[in-house]
Amino acid sequence: MKSTDFLSIRDVSRDEILELFRIALDMKADRSKYADALKGKSLAMIFEKPSLRTRTTFDIGIQQLGGYSLYLSPAEISLGKRESVHDVAKNLERMVQGIMIRTFSHQIVVDMAKHASIPIINGLTDYSHPCQAMAEFLTLHEAKGELKGLKLTYVGDGNNVAHSLMFAGARLGVDVTVACPKGFEPNVKAYEDAMADAKETGAKIEVVYDPFEGVKGADAVYTDVWASMGQEAEAAERKKVFRPFQVNEELMAAANKDAIFMHCLPAHRGDEVTDGVIDAPTSVVFQEAENRLHAQKAIMYELMK
Repeated sequence: MKSTDFLSIRDVSRDEILELFRIALDMKADRSKYADALKGKSLAMIFEKPSLRTRTTFDIGIQQLGGYSLYLSPAEISLGKRESVHDVAKNLERMVQGIMIRTFSHQIVVDMAKHASIPIINGLTDYSHPCQAMAEFLTLHEAKGELKGLKLTYVGDGNNVAHSLMFAGARLGVDVTVACPKGFEPNVKAYEDAMADAKETGAKIEVVYDPFEGVKGADAVYTDVWASMGQEAEAAERKKVFRPFQVNEELMAAANKDAIFMHCLPAHRGDEVTDGVIDAPTSVVFQEAENRLHAQKAIMYELMK
């Protein structure tokens, strides 16, 4: 990888993404080959937002590579409040060999990378979720083979996950359709950046307002919660707005017959997805969750070796 950090899918080229997939699948097939790859190296994990999958996959992942992790909660670090991002970066770069951050503001991750001399990995911000997108497209590759020319439809809020799916699709030549209610479109700059990148691969990036129109021809149908962390006060109102965008059996039937269902989890069953869809044989949600481990191990290996 040319970049020394992993802040966005846009930091890596198509060839670099495919190489990370190759490494991830190699690690998945034989964990022992990389058991000492990061022997003695440490990863600081800064969590301003909690997570089952991010915490577990980074913690276990660095250990499976021979290293170890340090969990830092808001009680230890309140970035930009208790201590400046600059000072946190300058402290940690002398103590650990890599930093993973799961936080709210994307600018915090950008500033951390600016000030720290060690690799920074974006574990999630309100703007993007690149590690999740890596796991999604790794899973799509396992399920469908060649990625170029496939269509993935994201149904729901045009949030950080939608942004990273657009970025990855644009890089890999996968058409990405975001089907959302009016007023809940992806960030304008994120959409424009994805459109610019898509010119190189021929991918089609679009936003539509009818979920049934969106899933036509889809090889994968993807959704996320209607109210993310920090939006709890809006949850009741969002339910009303997003109810027509529920991924249910009727909507899945409008996609390709062999379309898979994807979700970054946690899922609010009965809201954005029905039990009949998430528990169907075509659902790959737990395969995606596992692939967070393998994709992130590949990223840590490339940045910290």
